[in-house]
Amino acid sequence: MEYIKNFIKNLEDSLAIIILLLMAFLPTLMVFSRLIGVNGISATTLIVQNLTLWIAFIGAIIATRENKLLSLLNPIEIESKINFNFKFLFSRIVTLFVTLFLALSSFLLVNNEFQYGTDNLIGFPIWFIQSIMPIGFLFIFFELLKPFNIKQNFIILFLIGIFLILLFITVNYFNFDYRNNIILWLNLILLMSSIILGAPIFIGLGGLALLFFWFDSVPIAAIPIEMYRIVVSPTLPTIPLFTLSGYLLANGGASKRLIEVFKSWFSWIPGGTPVVVTLVCGFFTALTGGSGVTILALGGLLLPMLIAENYPKNFSSGLITVSGSLGLLFPPSLAVIIYGVTAGVPINKIFIGGIIPGLLLIIMVSIWGVRQGFIAKVSRQKFNYKDAFKALWEAKWEVFIPIFILIGIFGGFTTLVEVSAFTVVYVLIIEMFVYKDLNLKEIPRVIIDCATLVGGVLIILGVAMGFTSYLVDAQIPILALDWVRENIQSKYVFLFALNILLLLAGCLMDIFSAIIVLVPLIKPMANYFEVDPVHLAVIFIANLELGYLTPPVGMNLFLSAYRFEKDMTYIYKSVLPFFIILLFTVLAITYIPLLSLIFL
Repeated sequence: MEYIKNFIKNLEDSLAIIILLLMAFLPTLMVFSRLIGVNGISATTLIVQNLTLWIAFIGAIIATRENKLLSLLNPIEIESKINFNFKFLFSRIVTLFVTLFLALSSFLLVNNEFQYGTDNLIGFPIWFIQSIMPIGFLFIFFELLKPFNIKQNFIILFLIGIFLILLFITVNYFNFDYRNNIILWLNLILLMSSIILGAPIFIGLGGLALLFFWFDSVPIAAIPIEMYRIVVSPTLPTIPLFTLSGYLLANGGASKRLIEVFKSWFSWIPGGTPVVVTLVCGFFTALTGGSGVTILALGGLLLPMLIAENYPKNFSSGLITVSGSLGLLFPPSLAVIIYGVTAGVPINKIFIGGIIPGLLLIIMVSIWGVRQGFIAKVSRQKFNYKDAFKALWEAKWEVFIPIFILIGIFGGFTTLVEVSAFTVVYVLIIEMFVYKDLNLKEIPRVIIDCATLVGGVLIILGVAMGFTSYLVDAQIPILALDWVRENIQSKYVFLFALNILLLLAGCLMDIFSAIIVLVPLIKPMANYFEVDPVHLAVIFIANLELGYLTPPVGMNLFLSAYRFEKDMTYIYKSVLPFFIILLFTVLAITYIPLLSLIFL
């Protein structure tokens, strides 16, 4: 049995490594073949798009195996000991039920494609490519059973089997109609309770989609259809690719070199080190796409640096917590990419629109750091241009990564996916052969860590798209627009209400699912009030950034408490001054469109 477990584990890890490397190298080869006038693999784009579906599910399986699925109580990488109490058992059983029905809905799609589908894709039938969905959900299901012993597993599977049999009999032989309001509300309460008690976020969104589609007698295969559509969209491969480049940088020596660069250039001002922390965190958040990754990866390095210069501990932990949510408006931010895909807004325009607002957020946090430098009477270092340029020269291969990303995105030389793939190859080369911070043996571990986060994010996006599809089919956006027309007459009142809604959404949801679910609802209302689409995108992302810091359950608050081993009350107090500053900054971004549109 142990041999089989190890074999499956190694197979999952190997598939993740192979898929991500293929996604990186195929588009890069395409770029070079185009430059030298040689025909590359014609189906490269389609291959990479469909590999995204596979890495989404392989990564989600690994995330389940490692207990790293995103949840309200367990965001990104917080691993706690499993306690077999009522909360755990209840949330886990609901999770098992929803996962099983998601596997069933995916099987129905694949079976239908197998029987009636005629299209072939990159040499394979579509049903074969889609088969990773039911297989993936089944593997997730069995990974979720692992904390239990054999006897407990038998009891759980027996009870699930009895429940399904009773459901089948009562529906088919007694004509009992489960589609009534009492049953609906009971299931909603069970589902929401499980999320509050620790079930993964994708279970909440997937469960809602299953419940509402079933209640309206719509085939539940609609969920995997939407999942397949969003995950294999042309720009979504940039998520795993840019995330991988960020992970490679974070695991190499890039963070230390970048800190030296920013220190040598900014330590001459009071509060220079907080400015350095803000810039470094913003840089890594933009590249990795996850603010939590920045806090977990850099927190242990940055906190001692601040304390060593006599900055108060509460100020230091608050600064790192806040800085971890900055950078999501800068290239190659995954939040911007997902928003552009969902809303149909040109991604390059959102990046241009986010320049001034993103810089403003960083500047405001930096000013508070400068203030603290004066209060703490931190000694300043004299600016030494030789040391500054030496540090810049040492980190030159990493400092200019955002520049060639910008050239690729805005110059029209390559596609966004090709830029992201080339970035991975470039980072691999400089970290392994130029700086020699990573060796070949460490690369698989970094890739698997990346796949874990990517799987956790992409599976949320997929089921969120299924839930969004229900909202659209039920004409919820139209009903919401009608309500707004009747009750809100002022554009500014609408924007204020939008601020509150997005803060709550950012507090309760991860940024990716919030975008997928809320954009179709908000976009018609914004059009009605003639809010520019790019301005709306910037408002959206800036508010969701702030939502990460909104008590009581903002995701960065949990991550910071975990990373710095502090209770939540301590983190709330440390973040509060920064939260107030950023709140006023976000309001300025909301009510001054010129900040977002000046370069457009």
